[in-house]
Amino acid sequence: MSTVTEKAAVERQGVPHYRMFIGGEWVDSDEQYEVINPATEELVATAAKGTTAHADAAVAAAKRSFEEGVWRNTPPVERAAVLDRVLATLASRMDELAELGSRECGFPLRLSQAISVGFPLMHIQHFADLTRAYEWERPGPVTGQVLNAQLVRREPIGVCLGIVPWNFPLVLGAWKAIPALAAGNSVVIKVDEKTPTAQLELATMLREAGLPDGVYNVVTGDGETVGAHLVAHPDVRKVSFTGSTEVGREVMRTAAETIKKVTLELGGKGPNIVLDDADLDAAVDGSLYAFLLHAGQACESGTRLLLPTALHDEFVERLIARLKTLKIGNPLDAGTDIGPVMNAVQRDRILGYIERGKKEGATLAHGGTSPSGPGFEKGFWVEPTVFTDVTNDMCIAREEIFGPVLSVLRYDSVDEAIKIANDTEYGLSAGVWSQDVQRALDVARRLQAGSIWINDWHNISQHMPFGGYKQSGNGRELGPDALDEFTEEKAITIDLTGHVSRRAYGLVIGTPPATA
Repeated sequence: MSTVTEKAAVERQGVPHYRMFIGGEWVDSDEQYEVINPATEELVATAAKGTTAHADAAVAAAKRSFEEGVWRNTPPVERAAVLDRVLATLASRMDELAELGSRECGFPLRLSQAISVGFPLMHIQHFADLTRAYEWERPGPVTGQVLNAQLVRREPIGVCLGIVPWNFPLVLGAWKAIPALAAGNSVVIKVDEKTPTAQLELATMLREAGLPDGVYNVVTGDGETVGAHLVAHPDVRKVSFTGSTEVGREVMRTAAETIKKVTLELGGKGPNIVLDDADLDAAVDGSLYAFLLHAGQACESGTRLLLPTALHDEFVERLIARLKTLKIGNPLDAGTDIGPVMNAVQRDRILGYIERGKKEGATLAHGGTSPSGPGFEKGFWVEPTVFTDVTNDMCIAREEIFGPVLSVLRYDSVDEAIKIANDTEYGLSAGVWSQDVQRALDVARRLQAGSIWINDWHNISQHMPFGGYKQSGNGRELGPDALDEFTEEKAITIDLTGHVSRRAYGLVIGTPPATA
């Protein structure tokens, strides 16, 4: 394991080469990953390919920094000040990071400005504000005679591991790293090899902002080896994972061996219910937005559209007409609405689901293939695809496709719509469209999902908790209690009776003998 100097990336053969960040040093490896632009298949950067030895070194650095206590014992207001400085740097690099997000992840540029920079800015600001306002210690409840003083403290856990997926690397990485740091923990982040750069750039910002060495560490590596090794590591006390439900099960099983605290944000199959009194213009555009954000590569996408039978044909006609006005293409073109999917594996997986949908008897109403012609000679593309005549037992209605594919289902009563919506192993997101807010609220209260949007979608506010029901995960990120997931709660009780006879010792050791 060799170390090299100051920045996350150095030029190598005309492209940036990113190293890992371990114990305050930039660490390279013998092997490397290629980071590919999903729109052009051009090489964006290379990145060190980490091993389990790098993972061990990162955990050791984090554990050492936590035990030394330099960051853990830093007053919360000073920890928040470090985050403030990160915010200033992040804002100053908005254009650079937005373009990097487009080239690395395939975000259309205006979406990248929001996802790669805008959301991280808002969410990190929220975590900084929480750090200043958080009740780190509070009086305990008064019970019976006032004979005890009681305190409840919130303290950092230790080494916290965040495993970040490829679809929204900076914002999801911030959800895992920043509240953990705000609470005084030391952190190891395992990035996805397809989109490693954002967390490594964040490492430079944290270091420049004054974060002590060893408190924040970033490693790369294959999930099956490096990721699994980190989850099993006995010195990791908390795991925060975002990814598929299948891998989430493995994370939970592995973490159980050492009883780690675990937060899981997993898959989804969001039901989007249009009631018969919905504003159709808003509902049509909102339903497109629900399943097309980042070419459908979002776990809380609205991929099941539930329409009342009486409204079905008109709504589908309007939806497809609006869909035909959207531009698919180069993410760096400011007019692009929909970019590529992540890679060939993802493209082929999505196209495979489309074929399964046709074989199961669903009607392909729009799309269904990869676009061709000028601009699509290279890259990984899937047309926005709409299926009608879908029933809830079909695989395209039950399994997470993770692409721009919408399944349209009919219903004849609101009760039937709710039954269809809840008939899934997932419970991450749901939506309701109605001009009667109270009616929509009545439906929302009956849906089994962690986030429900009325007349909107993807409205992930830093002020609201985010997470899933059922096999969409456990725990919550964001919201007013975001730091709770990264702290341990300690109860301290002080006996104030002033005399041994007032205590309960006699229940075991009897009355003390009289003294002369």
